[in-house]
Amino acid sequence: MGSIEAMAARCSNWGRWGEDDVLGTLNFVDDAKRVEAAGLVRRGRAFSLAQAFDTNGPQNGWRRRTNPVHTMTDTGLEAEFGDQGFPHGFGGADDVIAMPLQCSTQWDGLGHIFDRGRAWNGRRAGAVVTSDGDQVTGIQTAAAHLAGRGVLLDVGRALVEELGLEHPELPDGFAITPEHLEATIEAQGASSAVGRGDILLIRTGQYARTRRDGWGSYAGGPSPGLSFTAAPWLHEREVAAVATDTWGFEVRPNEFDDAFQPLHQIVIPHMGLFIGEMWNLDELAAHCAADGQYDVLLSAPPLPITGAVGSPLNPMALK
Repeated sequence: MGSIEAMAARCSNWGRWGEDDVLGTLNFVDDAKRVEAAGLVRRGRAFSLAQAFDTNGPQNGWRRRTNPVHTMTDTGLEAEFGDQGFPHGFGGADDVIAMPLQCSTQWDGLGHIFDRGRAWNGRRAGAVVTSDGDQVTGIQTAAAHLAGRGVLLDVGRALVEELGLEHPELPDGFAITPEHLEATIEAQGASSAVGRGDILLIRTGQYARTRRDGWGSYAGGPSPGLSFTAAPWLHEREVAAVATDTWGFEVRPNEFDDAFQPLHQIVIPHMGLFIGEMWNLDELAAHCAADGQYDVLLSAPPLPITGAVGSPLNPMALK
């Protein structure tokens, strides 16, 4: 508790953008940053950074998180038999999907995590998120802001030799410290410099391992991820958002006994940082390793679901 209290005080952005702020670190993404990001597109190559949204996903039911259930409400058979009620042979298909908003590639919004009953900017948690949803920082408030310069730090690949890895994939339980982030930047070169307003993409390689070996305990189990000690690094560099290829962003098991996601407890309610989880960074990482360019134009807007505390998305990186 003492470590959490001290880190919260050290990394707090409460009041930085006024008492009514709903964007947190997205305030760092300004027009100039987006213009800079647009200039990174030289080849027109596009990468989807989303995992699949289907019943073969990683969810195991914890906290009622299930994989998406996709159902057809109209099909080609109804059209063939003329059961749809349209004239002149017109037919079509319709479908519906039921899913938790955080079952696959997604953003954590600012109303997702609280610290000791307080939400982002010091507000009472109960005054922010009610049974009607997030009344203040609902994910729709970020819909026009999550686009800019994305920077990939392929930590799994950068530490292959140092850790003696068979694949460019960090082992479960590996805590990524600021020193590891700096070493990755140095190894990758100038295009991976991280600064104000950047959207940071951190590849551990765990998702690649699941594609080879199966999901296993990907959802909530042991995982590589950011160390609690990385919070000041993120704060000092004024990044706008951070996304990883893991279920929970930070290292698991967590670094404190009897803890649950302590880095979340700092960066969301105190720093105002948007966190992305379960992103598919493998194809982009391979391309970056081949051409040496690790910064991209990233478009990653959440769905403007009124009052939601998270959102699925299909992030796109362009080079």
